[in-house]
Amino acid sequence: MGEQELQRYGVPSAVTGDEGIQLLNRQSKEELIRIIIDDAKNWLAHDGLWFQAVEKRYGIDVAIDADIEAWRYFTVIEAKRIMERLGLRPGGGIPALVECLRHRLYARLNLQDVIEQSDRRVIFRMLDCRVQSARKRKGLPDFPCKEVGMVEYAEFARAIDPRITTRCIACPPDAHPDTFLCAWEFVVGE
Repeated sequence: MGEQELQRYGVPSAVTGDEGIQLLNRQSKEELIRIIIDDAKNWLAHDGLWFQAVEKRYGIDVAIDADIEAWRYFTVIEAKRIMERLGLRPGGGIPALVECLRHRLYARLNLQDVIEQSDRRVIFRMLDCRVQSARKRKGLPDFPCKEVGMVEYAEFARAIDPRITTRCIACPPDAHPDTFLCAWEFVVGE
């Protein structure tokens, strides 16, 4: 591309460049909810396609290792952005963790709940997972996500409150009851 052509395309725009935000400001609440859910689906689709591309080229072990490293950083970014949006500071304990879990991208797509919640401990369960449900529909076994989940949930919880420790109750490839796919215990230590 020559200098003259670059100059031709370098003219100032008549709009401010934030058309995507302006579009959101004109939407109804119902349409905004549809957009949020669709954006979450797009995020998950990209995550899955990225994983499959790495798996195809390098094998599942390398793909899982890369996924663990990506989640190690993404989950902290996600936790911090949620806390900022909610006006929370680190150190809010179990109540802050439970609230932040409700605001994750996954919460827009999957069915989840908490049980046995107290000020010091909570059990978080994934009742239905979009990834695992798709695999089940295709006749595939559960995706073995425990290694990734250990990093993802522990780092998310630590970003909310460094005193929180995370224990996996069950997560594929572990056996689990039909009532949930994975379950995690979070405890605030001393």
